[in-house]
Amino acid sequence: MGYYFNMYTHGFVRVAACIPGVKVSDPSFNAERTIEQVREAFDRKAVLALFPELGLSGYSNEDLFFQDALLDGVLSGLKRLLDATCTLDIAVVAGAPLKILGELFNCAIVFHKGRILGAAVKSYLPNYREFYELRQFRAASDLTVDSIELLGQRVPIGADLIFRMENMPGFSLFLELCEDVWVPVPPSCYAAMAGATVIGNLSASNITVGKDEYRHELVANQSARCICGYIYTAAGPGESTTDLAWDGHALVYENGQLLAESERFTWQPQVITADIDLDRLLQDRARMTSFAANRRAHREKTALREIAVPVGVPQGRILLEREIPRFPYVPSDPRVREKRCYEVYHIQVQGLAKRMQASGVKNLVIGVSGGLDSTHALIVCARTMDTLGLPRSNIKAYTLPGFATSEKTYANAVRLMRVLGVEAGEIDIRPACEMMLKEISHPFADGQPVYDVTFENVQAGQRTSLLFRIANRAGGLVVGTGDLSELALGWCTYGVGDHMSHYAVNASVPKTLIQYILRWIAAEDIMGGEASRCLEDILATEISPELIPGTVGEQPGQRTEGVIGPYELQDFNTYYISRYGFRPSKIAFLSWHAWRDKTLGRWPDVPQEKRNSYELAAIKEWLGVFIRRFFKLSQYKRSCIPNGPKVGSGGSLSPRGDYRAPSDGEETPWLADWDKIPDVKGE
Repeated sequence: MGYYFNMYTHGFVRVAACIPGVKVSDPSFNAERTIEQVREAFDRKAVLALFPELGLSGYSNEDLFFQDALLDGVLSGLKRLLDATCTLDIAVVAGAPLKILGELFNCAIVFHKGRILGAAVKSYLPNYREFYELRQFRAASDLTVDSIELLGQRVPIGADLIFRMENMPGFSLFLELCEDVWVPVPPSCYAAMAGATVIGNLSASNITVGKDEYRHELVANQSARCICGYIYTAAGPGESTTDLAWDGHALVYENGQLLAESERFTWQPQVITADIDLDRLLQDRARMTSFAANRRAHREKTALREIAVPVGVPQGRILLEREIPRFPYVPSDPRVREKRCYEVYHIQVQGLAKRMQASGVKNLVIGVSGGLDSTHALIVCARTMDTLGLPRSNIKAYTLPGFATSEKTYANAVRLMRVLGVEAGEIDIRPACEMMLKEISHPFADGQPVYDVTFENVQAGQRTSLLFRIANRAGGLVVGTGDLSELALGWCTYGVGDHMSHYAVNASVPKTLIQYILRWIAAEDIMGGEASRCLEDILATEISPELIPGTVGEQPGQRTEGVIGPYELQDFNTYYISRYGFRPSKIAFLSWHAWRDKTLGRWPDVPQEKRNSYELAAIKEWLGVFIRRFFKLSQYKRSCIPNGPKVGSGGSLSPRGDYRAPSDGEETPWLADWDKIPDVKGE
């Protein structure tokens, strides 16, 4: 169990960006502060500690770098640092000036348990505005050797070193120093193409107004461009303020996503840690064919030297420090959420409007059940008509009550059609269904309450058949209402059922996102006050196919989530299976981190007593259901889904878009890995 509950088991690595207090030209003091922070990073289960540029000497020494006493002090401080950390199983990167063949170089020295593994050299030296580094230092291109003698050890040196962590597959580190990332083509570009998955940047970077924002943009963009983790540390308290000031800014990004950031302008030393997901980086690189093509185009610049780093994997129970969003399709930041809702909604509208223009039709046909999906699809239809300058009465919306239609959903369907101003119709499907059941000799026709899959699908097929024939008469398009969550789980009636339409506007929108878009539409009063109130009532209704009669009054008699699992869990599984191809054991680990704490909100407006949490045993159970349905039972339905717009980078399951798979594959490898998830409760 302890092994399972260890983040390193699941492809994560913890890294530390350190900002110690420094004294300019006092290597002994600086070495002691560095030792303290290495120990802290080690105690926090990090396997890499990265320090600022020229941290052993201080960055702002200017011409003092030419003083032999200072350079001797740096070597003594480095020796002290090696000796004091030789029992700590952690890789350390410290900045120091080194004199090589009579010239000074700005270096990042990598060591582990007393052994110096290499020295990376700064490639691009700023010599403009407040910077005069060329006065003291030489660039990496001026090196005439590829190794040096340093404290009695033979050490590789240069700007072409990649440090591969032997015991952590996929963890390869490349180092650049400050200005290296500010140039048009940073060295890390070639290093990433050569296999580096994590970039460390030892920086001094004084602060001026607005520079912190630019650092964010720079590091975020470089981590996304290189599909890597990026660790950035800048000089902090103690550097000379003769002409400059320093804010001690540290950042850790992963493929464009901020994982951790230091507090700026504090006099307190800081160690920030972040858990980088190596699997995520490797999965994205494997999918992005242009990444490999770019590597081939620059093969002459990606022949870097590789150095093995024997850091051991920390043992025991080590949980993630990073936040795992419960709803990966729904941003947690309110401003980003609003923008996401706006964009998804308008992508759907744009897709449907283009399809109407291309086909020349003026009418849309849709079945309205009073449930989430048809509600959202109907609102998209209404906005599409507004966009095209057509009357909403061109939407032929029908409620099609059957044997299990509840009073609540029926009332909401009728109400919604009325407030949106569409042409509303109603057809009771029960007589036609009874006739078909009789013709196929189903027991229900003889008065027996047999509610099997045939009974259910006769109703689903009848509804779809009616909508297509209505579309024939109206010269319109049937708008599909099924969503991404249902496609992932195969929760749709194939062919002549709700699986089919002329255009499926919801096909790449998961259920959890549809819920939130409807909340956003209601909150923003986009469709009017009465429509907003109707949406709130629909959101509070139990999700159900309404195909089997029940005895629960106004609410539907069937509970979809009681059969296929909570959509909030299954959308989580869909995202990490389809977007990243993660192992089930890792997905369960992530899901447990996201869902074990009930204090985390389901939605911002849901009171705490109604928020959900799940133990690992429940997560495993529903993940097993997902695996069987996704890999074994449902692909044939996804192989021939109607056209529909892709809305997000989280992916779609269209065979013409993000996902292609055999319809008769096996789920065996996923179930084998799923079986590794511990059967525990109360975690």
